[in-house]
Amino acid sequence: MFKISKGFYKAKNTRTVPLLEILTMAAETLWSNKLRTGLTMLGVIIGISSVIAITSVGQGVQKGVEQQIQALGTDVIQILAGAARSGNVRQGVGSSSTLTWEDAKAIATQAPSAQMVSAYLQRSAQVVYAGQNTSTTIYGTDLNYPEVRNTRPQQGRYFTQDELDTAAQLAILGPTVQKTLFGQGVNPIGEKIRIQGEAYEVIGVMEPKGSQGPMDRDDQIFIPLTSMSKRLVGNNALVGVSVSGILVKGANQEQLEAAQFQVTNLLRLRHNIYPPQADDFRLTNQADIVSTFTNIVGLFTVMVVAIAGISLVVGGIGIANIMLVSVVERTREIGIRKAVGATNSAILNQFLAEAIVISIVGGGIGMVTGVLLAFVAASVFKFPFVISFLSIVAGFALSLTVGLIAGVIPARNAAKLDPINALRSD
Repeated sequence: MFKISKGFYKAKNTRTVPLLEILTMAAETLWSNKLRTGLTMLGVIIGISSVIAITSVGQGVQKGVEQQIQALGTDVIQILAGAARSGNVRQGVGSSSTLTWEDAKAIATQAPSAQMVSAYLQRSAQVVYAGQNTSTTIYGTDLNYPEVRNTRPQQGRYFTQDELDTAAQLAILGPTVQKTLFGQGVNPIGEKIRIQGEAYEVIGVMEPKGSQGPMDRDDQIFIPLTSMSKRLVGNNALVGVSVSGILVKGANQEQLEAAQFQVTNLLRLRHNIYPPQADDFRLTNQADIVSTFTNIVGLFTVMVVAIAGISLVVGGIGIANIMLVSVVERTREIGIRKAVGATNSAILNQFLAEAIVISIVGGGIGMVTGVLLAFVAASVFKFPFVISFLSIVAGFALSLTVGLIAGVIPARNAAKLDPINALRSD
């Protein structure tokens, strides 16, 4: 049996049915078919929640990486040594001894846009303390490194100029190395660790920096550049102290282009590089890395959101199909309603209202679900939780649009039914 709302009886004496009554009738009809209504909503719920969750995750990951790169300084140019060749095989960047500490000192004095310069040596090595050992990255640095990289000891201290000059065997641990070798919460200052068989006294622990992609910025140890060059690597440059890279800090981001131009020309002169010879070094701008990553994540997010939007289309088709089936099932009901005075517009409005109610309620549930999914993802994978007002508005607008589009054809079909033929229907 079907239920006829009193609103259609009122329609006999009035040409229009109030909006509230239309929505009430739609809600009553949908509530009387809970399972069908729920299944119809499912496509909209999945589509809206996917769009909001994916947009939030994309923005959160993007913001998290931006924060990590900015923590290292976006006003920094990184100069890496060239790639060595073994036969016809090109090795990785930094494998050749094409940069020296003297290059860094020349940049500091001869490049006006360079506010501060730091040279470093980088190698992977096995580190041992008591019965614990770990493989980590060792950085041999000068005194400017903490300022250029915006990273400082949270416990203890950094080494001094005298200790750098005398190649003192001192070490500052990253938090991950401290936890691995000494355990959580244990103060390692004053203890001795062994790096490639050489004993180093721990004088500090660096502040945590977190991970940048697969790289753990806390899984590092810092020692004086001179100590690393003499004891762990050896002076393998023809002249001076070989380094893996040089960091150049500009006064601000606007100065980076000028600094990059000055540094490139200075190094070409020092290394006797003239066109069409290729540079034996490579410059990387931190600001460019942020911009490139932002663009990549933005494009990826748009692509995935577009894919998720397909489920909204599927949801709209589902609403249209269910409403068309509903029209067929309720043909006799529609005939009775028309016979007692319901107008075509009243029939049209009810079926359209049912489709819109399904899409709006489904969209609301989808928005809440999407926000919850985004929050859970941010909590589990440790990136900022970001929900933009635009994504919420867009989700609501999409759900409303889906309802309107999906409901128009079934509603028109219902309104055009001939009451006599409808009453004859079984």
